[in-house]
Amino acid sequence: YPNPCSFTYERRFFCPFEYALQPPAWYTPDHIALEKPELPLGVSELRQYSGPQCFMIPGNHDWFDGLNTFMRYVCHKSWLGGWFLPQKRSYFALKLPNGWWVFGLDQALHGDIDVYQFKFFAELCQQKVGEHDSVILITHEPNWLLDWYWGDKTGKNVTYLIREYLKGRCKLRMAGDLHHYMRHSCTESKEPVHVQHLLVNGCGGAFLHPTHVFENFKECYGNKYETKAVYPSYEDSSKIALGNILKFRRKNWQFDVIGGFVYFVLVFSMFPQCDSFRILHEDSWDGRVNSFFNATWNAIFEILEHSYVSLAGVLTLLTVSFFFVPTKLSRRRRALLGFLHAAAHITSAVLLMLLMELGIEICIRNHLLATSGYHTLYEWYRQAESEHFPDPTGLRARLEQWTFGLYPACIKYLMSAFDIPEVMAVTRSTICRKGIESLPRGGAIIYYVSVFLYFWVLSTPVVSMVFGSYLYVCINWFHIHFDEAFSSLRIANYKAFTRFHIKKSGDLEVFTLAVDKVPKEWMLDPDWDMEPKEPLQMSHTRRFPSKWRAASGWSDPTSVVRVVDQFVIPRTAVDPLLPDSAP
Repeated sequence: YPNPCSFTYERRFFCPFEYALQPPAWYTPDHIALEKPELPLGVSELRQYSGPQCFMIPGNHDWFDGLNTFMRYVCHKSWLGGWFLPQKRSYFALKLPNGWWVFGLDQALHGDIDVYQFKFFAELCQQKVGEHDSVILITHEPNWLLDWYWGDKTGKNVTYLIREYLKGRCKLRMAGDLHHYMRHSCTESKEPVHVQHLLVNGCGGAFLHPTHVFENFKECYGNKYETKAVYPSYEDSSKIALGNILKFRRKNWQFDVIGGFVYFVLVFSMFPQCDSFRILHEDSWDGRVNSFFNATWNAIFEILEHSYVSLAGVLTLLTVSFFFVPTKLSRRRRALLGFLHAAAHITSAVLLMLLMELGIEICIRNHLLATSGYHTLYEWYRQAESEHFPDPTGLRARLEQWTFGLYPACIKYLMSAFDIPEVMAVTRSTICRKGIESLPRGGAIIYYVSVFLYFWVLSTPVVSMVFGSYLYVCINWFHIHFDEAFSSLRIANYKAFTRFHIKKSGDLEVFTLAVDKVPKEWMLDPDWDMEPKEPLQMSHTRRFPSKWRAASGWSDPTSVVRVVDQFVIPRTAVDPLLPDSAP
């Protein structure tokens, strides 16, 4: 994640598994498995191997390179850390004890299986899966939730496989993709139940996804479902979204570069505001506030009626804001929400522009700026130099002569470059007296660059606040932008995984274990380091197989892990009167 390549697979995928269980001593990372399964030493057939095995299906990110990296690192490798990899294809079927099966389907990038997979699983259902067997069907994408959310209908081949071939034998359908945990169970119904339980567990993802936007999901495959478990809870999910207002800028500081530039373009044509001081001519604070907002309104109309650069920025922002709103809403609502979003940014940019211009005007009128031309700082330097460092021998004059005037000129213009407020104020005063046409092109560029530097610093906190507030309103009020609103928070906590246990009775017990807060600092486990290791010993047979542990004991996942969901799926009842019901 986010892109499949050798680096991401080796460092972000294989490496954590190798830390948890080390591969065998004879394993070489560059080895390519041609004839799988390549059984470990001393094992003649796969049934005899008692160590951990791993089967997996690719997600949407694995398909970004046409599944090339997945095939190279999974289907043509024999070990994922200490887990044996017998898998040859991107999909699989496993027969488990007591009539249980696991189907792993590869949905690629279009959310469905191709005809070759369909044929494979359809023939398996007809020829191998017993009438009273039970199937766990795994896909990377939870079509039932996403189709309900987007009002779409995808995965038609998977749906047909479930309805026409599994025929009620699919007891559990699992998926990831959405980075949270949710389980829905079918309510009692007179209609045939195609899938009893729908489970999403994508809590191993790079960030957290909200749960409360899917709160109203109720129906799938023509059956009614009710929510049995969510993690994090709907209330916690809604509260987490508040971080878009409070933490957006801290989590996404790169956004400042774009946001500050956009705000400057929106008000570029409005600099300078030569009559901004008239706002303070009012006698009362109420009058000044009203005058300030009237000036804001007039500036917005000025942008729409007379400007070119700012008008282009406004039209571009309106267009982008409209298309940024998800298509889940109607076109009218998208237009309204996009307009309000853009209007908030435009108004904020104009307000900041007026505040900045008013501040500069106050400094000028109080003789704090624009008092001695462009080189105020240099003149102060020359005065301090003559007072504290006298030159009775005329060395400075000779240096100026020997360098053809470069010695004082370099210092003069370098100080002018650092005295941005003075340059901005002097140029602004010139523009207000004589007009922008009186400035040479270089002078105009210097003025707008100096204005941009200060306006960028002033606007970046505001643009992040406005955009974060937009995401908060959208995710909690309209239940849209669930991906953008939570990926922006970059929450690495709320991790969970699901485990199964087949009882002797044939019932399937399902546990989901979670860790609310993930440790950020790790240390080498001294127990692992001190344990004697035999040369050919498999890592899963060691007492301490994992290499790392949390640096702080209170945050160790083994200490704070908890069960967030537990349920049992009964084995399909067998009628003893039927001739084929023998165990």
